Amino acid sequence: MKCPACFNELTKKQVGSVEVDVCQGGCGGIWFDAFELQRVDEEEERAGEHLLEIERDESVVVDPSRKRQCPRCEGVKLMRHFFSAKRRIEVDQCSNCNGYWLDAGELAAVRAERAQEQKCEDAARSTVSAETIRYLYRLQAGSRKST
Repeated sequence: MKCPACFNELTKKQVGSVEVDVCQGGCGGIWFDAFELQRVDEEEERAGEHLLEIERDESVVVDPSRKRQCPRCEGVKLMRHFFSAKRRIEVDQCSNCNGYWLDAGELAAVRAERAQEQKCEDAARSTVSAETIRYLYRLQAGSRKST
């Protein structure tokens, strides 16, 4: 398969139980077939850490405005869109096979965003609800009356 960004030949790389295609020695991008991105980022798939350090050629310049061809589907262009509602990271996705192309650095950005979301969810779960506070207040007030 050819890299959709710099046309370098993609190299297969095993990440846990998933095989992804990387642009080793080119632009440093990564192709994920449908659902591979989610599987690589699952808790038990920590083997994906080495995908953050793909060897790239700094002299390769990628034009982000150019429409890219899906490396899997002949004649299909990738659609560029924001990865999440936060609108911070743009990725390329094939509307036909649902594969994702991430440019160098985008996987790290996706992981950082997910880690931040997880921290916010954990913090939200650890807060005490207003209903619990009212219950504790009534309990304390009730114990004062009985003494």
